[in-house]
Amino acid sequence: MSQNNMITQVESLPDLILEQTPILDERIRRLLDHELCLSIKHIVTTGCGDSHMAAVATELAFEQLAGIPTEPLNAMTAARYHLVGLRSSFPRNPLVIGISASGSVARTREAVGIGQESGGTTLALTANPSSPLGSLAEIVLDCSVPEYPHAPGVISYRVSMIALFLIAIRLAEVHAKITQEEATVLRQQLAATGDAVGATIEACRANVIDVVKATRDHKNFVFVGDGPNYATALFGAAKLLESAGRHAMGQDTEEWAHLQYFANADIDTPTFVISPGARGHNRCAEIMTPMKRVGRYSVGIIPAGDEVVGSQVDVVLPVVGSTPEIFSPIVCPTATELFAAYYADEIGEKFFRGFEGVYDDDDANTIRTSSVLSRNDVLGQT
Repeated sequence: MSQNNMITQVESLPDLILEQTPILDERIRRLLDHELCLSIKHIVTTGCGDSHMAAVATELAFEQLAGIPTEPLNAMTAARYHLVGLRSSFPRNPLVIGISASGSVARTREAVGIGQESGGTTLALTANPSSPLGSLAEIVLDCSVPEYPHAPGVISYRVSMIALFLIAIRLAEVHAKITQEEATVLRQQLAATGDAVGATIEACRANVIDVVKATRDHKNFVFVGDGPNYATALFGAAKLLESAGRHAMGQDTEEWAHLQYFANADIDTPTFVISPGARGHNRCAEIMTPMKRVGRYSVGIIPAGDEVVGSQVDVVLPVVGSTPEIFSPIVCPTATELFAAYYADEIGEKFFRGFEGVYDDDDANTIRTSSVLSRNDVLGQT
């Protein structure tokens, strides 16, 4: 195992996914009984940072499997602009799922509180059930895992997604959108993503290190994805920023063609194209022509052996396995995490800038200490 704590987390994922999937599934079945499941007609998933990205990654599962309209909103939007004025025609709706590993993020607590005040049912996904978020929500799903070395979040992101995917499967099953047999297969496919992550680590590690060395002097990076892997693009950018302090942005595939194509940045800005080879794959292939025309250094995070995009990029970081697109956000981030971790090592940067100087966490970070407003407080500001 590596001494880099982030790499250690990545390397622990295969076993963790296999172990945690049945544990979380049992908890979810116990918490979400048939009556509650059948009452849910609308869902809002919310959080900040990685937690919001987990919500974006799983939206397709809720809508495609369970057939329930689902809005993955960042907590600021959910609290101050959406839930505050929401009045559902269905009792105890929407189901507001607040996601926070620590359970202490102020804006997520605010969103859940306002969702509750607006008549919704609230569920907390947290690794700290006794936290302020856990104490606030009506239902608490314990997403705690064994302690792991401190580093930009890798394990917490996967556990949040697994929990959300399992909730979607549970709702789909109870709403009779899928049979029990189909639900069993989906749960098995979800657990099997652990094997795919393990194989992907080994398949792409050498190329990741090559890309790190080729881009060590760059200051700007772009990650591109669509559908559920738009979240992977956002997450890839976030991990590079947290681990190595480099400026990075995540962008939707189509939006890259409309906006980033014209960026007056370094000609060879490293651009990671993320696609599991499904609905958006042909569009990824199409944007490679303008990407090459403007001189970008392109990295494909794509299925092993793919030639549609693979023949056009500078380097391939292969994704191994036949994971369904709906669960692909569990596997596709693996290459971006390894890249961020090795990049920090290469340039000698401390994770989170060492929380030193202006980055000191105690007196400069308001994520947890920000004022938490009530519904009336927010409405009083308009």
